[in-house]
Amino acid sequence: MSDKYEPRLKTKYREEIRGKLQEEFNYSNPMQLPKLDKVVINMGVGEAVSDSKKIKSALAELELIAGQKPVATKARKSIAGFKLREEMLIGAKVTLRRDRMFEFLDRLTTIALPRVKDFRGLNGRSFDGRGNFAMGVREHLVFPEINYDQVEDMRGMDIIVCTTAETNEEAKALLAHCGFPFRN
Repeated sequence: MSDKYEPRLKTKYREEIRGKLQEEFNYSNPMQLPKLDKVVINMGVGEAVSDSKKIKSALAELELIAGQKPVATKARKSIAGFKLREEMLIGAKVTLRRDRMFEFLDRLTTIALPRVKDFRGLNGRSFDGRGNFAMGVREHLVFPEINYDQVEDMRGMDIIVCTTAETNEEAKALLAHCGFPFRN
C-alpha cells in the first residue's frame, strides 16, 4: 500500500467487514460480496420560490457537509398553486463516491447521528428491495461542519446509500457492519 491516506471506514470494510459478510452469507466468489456504491444527498429548498438567496445558502451548506460542490435541482413542471415555474431552482443534491463517500458515512454514523435529538436508531425497513437505503435528517445542524451562528434556516435532507447488494437483508448486514445504528 502507498503512503496515501485511506478513510477509516474503507480500511474497516477491506479488513473486517468483507470477512464477516463472507461468513454470514457463504459467498463462493469474493466478487459477490456487497459493497458501498454511492451516497446521494438531497436537500429540498421550497422557500427558494419566494427568496432566491435561500438556494445559494443551501448550496453552500451542502458543500460544507459533503466536501464536494453540489448541483442545484430545477423544477420539472410549473405548479400554479405553489407559485412554481418550470426550470426554477428548488433544491440541491450531491453524489459522493469512493473516498469522499466513506468519509461522509463515517462522519454520519460516528458524529452526526449521535447528535440527533431523541435518536432511537434508524428504521430497518427503509430499503427499496434492491439493496439501497434511504433516510432523512430533519436538521442539517447535526453535522459539525455547519456553524450554528451563521445558519438562517433549519433544513432537512435525504440521504440515500446505494449498495451492490442483491437483497435488503444483505444490504442491511453491510450497513450494520459499517456502523449504521438500526433499531430492533
